[in-house]
Amino acid sequence: MLTSVELLPEKSKDDLIGLLKEMWTIRYFDEKVDEFFAKGMIHGTTHLCVGQEPTATGPCAVIQEDDKITSTHRGHGHCIAKGADINRMMAELFGRSTGYCKGKGGSMHIADVEKGNLGANGIVGGGIPLAAGAALTAKMKNKDDVILSYFGDGAANEGSFHESLNLVSIWDLPVVFICENNQYGMSGSVKEMVNIENIAERASSYGIPGVIVDGNNLIEVMNETHKAVEHAREGKGPVLIEAKTYRWKGHSKSDARKYRTREEEQFWKEKDGIKRYRDLLIQEGLLTEEEAEKLRKEAKQDVEDAVTYAEKSPEPGLDTLLEDVYA
Repeated sequence: MLTSVELLPEKSKDDLIGLLKEMWTIRYFDEKVDEFFAKGMIHGTTHLCVGQEPTATGPCAVIQEDDKITSTHRGHGHCIAKGADINRMMAELFGRSTGYCKGKGGSMHIADVEKGNLGANGIVGGGIPLAAGAALTAKMKNKDDVILSYFGDGAANEGSFHESLNLVSIWDLPVVFICENNQYGMSGSVKEMVNIENIAERASSYGIPGVIVDGNNLIEVMNETHKAVEHAREGKGPVLIEAKTYRWKGHSKSDARKYRTREEEQFWKEKDGIKRYRDLLIQEGLLTEEEAEKLRKEAKQDVEDAVTYAEKSPEPGLDTLLEDVYA
């Protein structure tokens, strides 16, 4: 067990090491997707979470299996953290029938209801009211489910954010709102879009706790999310967590990032959450340099295997073109 930090709830050595592999898997998955979009092998669009891995992994690591999440248009990391099959995820991006949406949904519509992932969402802030609805369902059915609702700093300016926080606050619904503040909504700096220093300050307007965490510190993200989840599960109502983080890539695959400097990007890359967590595990004697490198290679190979699976999977047939389509 870690000695230099307090970890709530306590995790086994294997659990802690597994979280490192999970974050590497998220990174390599998105880097591979980026590569294929650049080559024109995947079509549509995608939004990558490279650099934000701890904000995806940490919260999902401290919830129960039956708890639910709602995701965003930048949702690959959330899906993987909630236990999604990366083979089916990659197949979906390749437009293959073995994908989560049978190749018809693409990057922004992956869902895995059996694992409690209520879905990525192409609408900014679209998952927030869905989380409120799922929490209301849990309360009406006397279930102890907690819902994690991921969204970005841009979504915090949407009406869905304010309406949902107001509603769940009034009804004390079990939602933990996780704002992944990666500093930019598309090409707009959060400093130009919000006239307060911290988005978490908005929690006080709805009479709920607001917490700020270092989104590149996995342990801090886990600890604060665990406290918030227990608060919600005990019937005390929602919590708003703002995780300060940074997306290394552009807003989407077509973003050249002309609105920010390479010096700024380097500043944040030096705060890499994966490296910080890897170094901590080695410092605590839970992992050696050699074991860490083996783990990294395993994660990378898992992603390569997912690519092979996707490439060998069949495309949807014309006879199924109108299946699962609703109007």
